[in-house]
Amino acid sequence: MKILHTSDWHIGRTFHGVDLLADQRRALDAVADIVRDHGVDVVVVPGDVYDRAVPSADAVRLCTRAFERIRAAGARIVVTSGNHDSPARLGAGASFAAAGGLHVFTTVAAVGEPVVVADEHGDVAFYGIPYLEPDATARELGVAGGRSHASVLAAAMGRVRADMQDRPASTRSVVLAHAFVVGGEATGSERSISVGGVETVAAGAFAGVDYVALGHLHSPQEVEPHVRYSGSPVPYSFGERSHRKAVWLIDLDAQGLADVTRIDLPVVRGLSVLEGTLDELVSDARFAAAEEHYVSAVLTDAVRPLDAMRALRQRFPFAVHLEWHRPVGSDLGRYRDKVIGRTDAAIVRSFVTDMRSAPSDSECALLDAAVEAAVAQQDSSTATAEDRSVAMSA
Repeated sequence: MKILHTSDWHIGRTFHGVDLLADQRRALDAVADIVRDHGVDVVVVPGDVYDRAVPSADAVRLCTRAFERIRAAGARIVVTSGNHDSPARLGAGASFAAAGGLHVFTTVAAVGEPVVVADEHGDVAFYGIPYLEPDATARELGVAGGRSHASVLAAAMGRVRADMQDRPASTRSVVLAHAFVVGGEATGSERSISVGGVETVAAGAFAGVDYVALGHLHSPQEVEPHVRYSGSPVPYSFGERSHRKAVWLIDLDAQGLADVTRIDLPVVRGLSVLEGTLDELVSDARFAAAEEHYVSAVLTDAVRPLDAMRALRQRFPFAVHLEWHRPVGSDLGRYRDKVIGRTDAAIVRSFVTDMRSAPSDSECALLDAAVEAAVAQQDSSTATAEDRSVAMSA
C-alpha cells in the first residue's frame, strides 16, 4: 500500500498580512498530482487543515477543492484536527463524508476506532488521534493524575493498542497524531501548545505502530525511521526559508514499513532576507534573484528612510516585512541635542518615525490633537494647583 503523508495545510493563513490562498492552491494541486503520478492509495493529513477555528468561505472552498482533487486522483483521505482547527466544524458531516472516501477524526471517542483499508497483503488500520488539549480531554481519556500532553497521548495510544490486539496479527497500523514529539525541530511559525511549560511527548509513546504520521511542526523531518513530520506545504515564516517543503511517500508491504521516500514540493514563491541601505536594496544587482520572492528587508541607513516600504516594492513587489537597524557606532547625538528647540508635536512625530515609519498626514493630525489635549490638561492641572496654593496661603 502506498500512503502519502502531508500535514499542516493551514488553509486561510496570511504571511505578514499577505493572503496565501493562491500559493496554497498551487501547493495542494501539486499534492494531488503526486497522488496521481505515484498511484497513492491513502493520503493522511494529521491536523491543522485550517489556520483558524472559523475559516473563511474562501478557505473552505479551497479545502473542499483539494479534497476533491486528491479523491479524483484515486486516493482515500484520512484527516485529523489540529490545534488550529475547530473539531466540531472540521468534523461536521464526517460520517457522511466517509462514504465518499474522506475519513475525518476529530473526537476522543473515535481514537480507538480506525478506518480499515485493505490491499493485497491484508488490512491496514488507520487510527486518527486529533490534537488533545490536556485539560479538555483528560477526563474522557481517564487520566486522573497530572494532566499533560504526554499523559493524554499515552491514554489515547492505550485505546489504539487495545483495538490492535483484537485484530489479526497480520494487520498493519498507521497512526495520525498532532503533537510536539521529542526530537522534532520547530521553525517558529507553529503556535505553542505548552501547558505548564511542558508540550513535548516521547517518540516511544508510539511503540508498536508501523508508521506514525505527525503534524504540528512545519519542516519535513524524521524523528525515528517510522515516526516523521511532513511539514507544511508552503512556508509560513522566514525561519522556514532554509528548508524545502516536501511530503513523504510511505510503502507498506506484508511485514509493515518497507520504504519511505521524500518527494519535494514545488517552490511556489521563494523567501529572502535582504540587508543593506535602501539605495543598495533598490539598485544593487546582487539582490536581483529576490525580485519575485517574499522579502524581509533590514535597512542599515544611518537615518531611517521615509516611505521605505513603498520604495522597496517598486523592485520587490512581494516585500512584506521591514526593519531598520541603527548602524553600530553611528553618531546620532545626545537626546537633549535632538529635542532642544523643537515643539512637542515635532518630537512626537520623530518618535513615531523612529519606532515604526513616518506618520501619514491623517496620523499627524491625530498626534497633534493628542499633544494639544495633553498640554491643555497639564495647563488646567497646573492652574488648579496654583489656585489651591493661593487659597491655602490666604
